[in-house]
Amino acid sequence: MSSIKLEKGWSKYLKGEFEKPYMVELSKFLEEEYTGKTIYPERDHIFAAFNNTPFDKVKVVIIGQDPYHGKDQAHGLCFSVRPGVRVPPSLLNIYKELNRDLGIEIPTHGYLMDWAKQGILLLNATLTVEASKAGSHQNKGWETFTDTVVEILNREKENLIFVLWGSYAQKKGENISDKHLVLKSTHPSPFSAYRGFLGCGHFTKINQQLARLG
Repeated sequence: MSSIKLEKGWSKYLKGEFEKPYMVELSKFLEEEYTGKTIYPERDHIFAAFNNTPFDKVKVVIIGQDPYHGKDQAHGLCFSVRPGVRVPPSLLNIYKELNRDLGIEIPTHGYLMDWAKQGILLLNATLTVEASKAGSHQNKGWETFTDTVVEILNREKENLIFVLWGSYAQKKGENISDKHLVLKSTHPSPFSAYRGFLGCGHFTKINQQLARLG
């Protein structure tokens, strides 16, 4: 990953991570994976969350788990899919809550680039996956990298809004300082959305906090 280009604000804090042993090992693993298998997202989209939401612009952090492992879905932003791809079930439930909470019409696409450009960091815990093999790149080093991202945001920024949907995201954000607003609920997956996510009112809370901060 020596040729990776990161937005300069993120690079300031993260460039040292790429020299650490765990990241060197992860780079070797990914080189082999991308050479011999179908891996998502494409290499130049691995760090899309950072490059589309500059460090200085981050206002909200939504933590996901893994990239989608289906064809043409993943492009580096958690929960988001490329234009023209069917809206996945979890994202559809996010849209349903957005509609219920704020009255926003449910989009016909699942492309969340507008969110990223507005300062919402759409961060997966693991940034790559093998096609059709959910979770295949877990425990290879990505979690350490994204834990560091959360730690840096927690330390360096003020008044962020961390959105933690589901137990996995909540565990990843368990050390976030109370100087930030932390919103928690069940995951928007069809398996758990009706146990607290639908009706959580997080989008109103996000808007209220952003308005308060000006």
